[in-house]
Amino acid sequence: MKVKLFDEAHELDLEAAINKFLKELDGTVIDIKYEVSIGVFSEEQIYCFSAMIIYNDKIWQQKVNVIKY
Repeated sequence: MKVKLFDEAHELDLEAAINKFLKELDGTVIDIKYEVSIGVFSEEQIYCFSAMIIYNDKIWQQKVNVIKY
């Protein structure tokens, strides 16, 4: 099992980064966790869009299958 973390200032950037990762992933997604944080600095609002993808890659899955049998 592995994790990949994403942290972007704009939700569309987060979406693009996750879609790129998923397109290139050679494995299985187990879960995706998503969170938005908001902070205020002076008169400016700062957003942080984060996600964590929990996944198995094919190499890890092959090792698990070998151990099982």
